[in-house]
Amino acid sequence: MATETARTRACLTGIFETGYGRLDAGPAELARRAALGAVKDAGLEPRDIALVVLSNSMGGTLSGQDMVRAQVWLRGLGFGDTPMLNVENACAGGSSALYNAMLAVQADVGPVLVVAVEKMFTGSRELTIDALERGLPGDLRGEYASRFRDAPSLLMGFNGLWARRMVTDGRVTVREIAAATVKARRHGSMNPLAQHRTPLSLEEVENAPLVVDPLTRPMCSSFTDGACGVVLAPDDGRSPVLRGSVVVSGDGSMEWHERTAALATALWAATGTEAADVDVAEVHDVTAAEELWTIEAMGFFAEGEAGAATASGRTTFGGDGPLVNPSGGLIARGHPVGATGLAQIVEITHHLRGTAGDRQRSGARLGVAFNCGGITDGDASVMVATAIEAR
Repeated sequence: MATETARTRACLTGIFETGYGRLDAGPAELARRAALGAVKDAGLEPRDIALVVLSNSMGGTLSGQDMVRAQVWLRGLGFGDTPMLNVENACAGGSSALYNAMLAVQADVGPVLVVAVEKMFTGSRELTIDALERGLPGDLRGEYASRFRDAPSLLMGFNGLWARRMVTDGRVTVREIAAATVKARRHGSMNPLAQHRTPLSLEEVENAPLVVDPLTRPMCSSFTDGACGVVLAPDDGRSPVLRGSVVVSGDGSMEWHERTAALATALWAATGTEAADVDVAEVHDVTAAEELWTIEAMGFFAEGEAGAATASGRTTFGGDGPLVNPSGGLIARGHPVGATGLAQIVEITHHLRGTAGDRQRSGARLGVAFNCGGITDGDASVMVATAIEAR
């Protein structure tokens, strides 16, 4: 665990993101756009960067590039012999890369460029699903395959199980899950970079094809390409400050949602904040049901209240709760796996800068991102929570 210190606080001086969806560019071109865009936004040149940290989760399987992705994909841009580190941490790769960059700035290394990129559309759905399922323990995949034989993927098998449990326990209704999806698609329609920009009605969400009971297609995140970049630097007195970040690795000793609650408690303690302080939150809604469970686990709402709160508009623009996933989240912005966590950070930074356009949360002072990846025996393989504060 690490948090910001009074000695050297990391601030976000540069941000950039490509669009999300089925993009013509490959991972190298997307990474290059994100890198140069973030460096330019920070008012720097590549030669000014002291360290590069790149996140990508599936480039080996889907793009044929392992081990030295940053060095290969970013070569020739002017970084010279700047040290480059590669992070592969499933769907939490982007936030894990930011965490490492924060540690570097705290150690007086900076500015640090973080790049996160994923190319998921390769022409083979089966290959992409195989790459995603490599985020599960190899020795347990056979067992999971037997357990979730009716699910389109092992990961959606777990998510369907969790959603059914929520409904059966009376924690949420299917219509409330649909309402969270409608909100996500409405937010996505306001994000010019989102993958899905067409709003949907409750009826359209509920009557869409079923992916895995009780989740219909719009309730689930989908494949997407995309990249983003962030520059962290020592506090300049102007830019949003990385108040703290907490990372945990699950070993199967806790259930996924218990792990989420424990991580939230750790974040509040590490940063001296609490759920009531949060103005805007980007959470890992790999399904709309997961958003509802997560915002309860993080303490924004009591158990069993998130569904009704979302359906009544408390988590959207003009609501009295935190503005949740104004980007559209994984459901609408898209889920570019190794880039998802950093995309959350970019969105929050826009709100704290006041540059979120039609999605702006007026007066936003504190933003929180929750990102996770991999599943180990029903536990999260890795979870990252990050708090950012406006100046």
